[in-house]
Amino acid sequence: MSYKTAILGATGAVGAEFLKILQQRNFPLASLKLLASSRSEGKKIAFGGEELTVEEVTEKSFDDVDLVLSSAGGSISEKFAPIAVKAGCVVVDNTSAYRMDPSVPLVVPEVNPEDIKTHKGIIANPNCSTIIMNVPVWPLHKVNPIRRIVVSTYQAASGAGAAAMDELAEGARAFLEGREFTPTVLPHPAAFNVFSHNSDVGPDGYNLEETKMVHETQKIFHAPEMLITATCVRVPVMRAHSEAINLQFTNPITEDEVREILSSAAGVRIVDDRERSYFPMPLDATDKDDILVGRIRSDISQPDGCGIEMFVSGDQIRKGAALNAVQIAEML
Repeated sequence: MSYKTAILGATGAVGAEFLKILQQRNFPLASLKLLASSRSEGKKIAFGGEELTVEEVTEKSFDDVDLVLSSAGGSISEKFAPIAVKAGCVVVDNTSAYRMDPSVPLVVPEVNPEDIKTHKGIIANPNCSTIIMNVPVWPLHKVNPIRRIVVSTYQAASGAGAAAMDELAEGARAFLEGREFTPTVLPHPAAFNVFSHNSDVGPDGYNLEETKMVHETQKIFHAPEMLITATCVRVPVMRAHSEAINLQFTNPITEDEVREILSSAAGVRIVDDRERSYFPMPLDATDKDDILVGRIRSDISQPDGCGIEMFVSGDQIRKGAALNAVQIAEML
């Protein structure tokens, strides 16, 4: 079988990654349609030895399509995903539009692939930070149920799109040259700086990124009772997010047990060399499928032996977005 596929948001950072991954994984394409806003209509993009022309997305764009990989913003997905489903497509949506819709499965293939079967035309791709945390945490939770997660993220400019990555590069040049620089994509200068994630802060003091990590993980794990708290910040890294994760298990667990579980876990690679002080880094995670996991150690603040600390890095554009969606499509 091969599938008539469309990429909605084809000219963005995730859209470009979709194209790369579809080719690398030899996805069974009968045809490929590139869709974007009117601003990108007519743009030529190379794929598989030929040039494809970007089309403006309209209500008629999905009439001859089986599968839609969508990453064009929540409002676009809210408008066009139901139209695509009505036309007979399955939509794998990378925006936040449908993630918490109880009728839409929210899927990380290494965690809850069985949920794909419940779809009614739309399958949601989780937030990038959620995916990067869930891949290494889930195999541990299966063995020894986790009661509480405390996570702090170090999120790259890539999470805010290609324009933010360009802004980080230009801001760094301006800083080193002593020039004034005013950001227009991110709310604060990203170069040589760290600031709270650029999403709205709610009345409880949590920003939207932090809230996503909490509620999405509870939904994916089918564990509404799980206690989760998050602090999400931007760091001057071009690509790949990192996270410091503190876990409280139901029963005591050792470092060696954690390493043994993760050594055979899908989508995980252990990078934990204490002698060389070599642990997960964004540069090593960039353009890689696996989530890198290291700094695995017992939490000395939990004397009952139920606490574990670890540090992870994962490519936000790849596994945190495009690859996860393509894996869902492969399972379909």
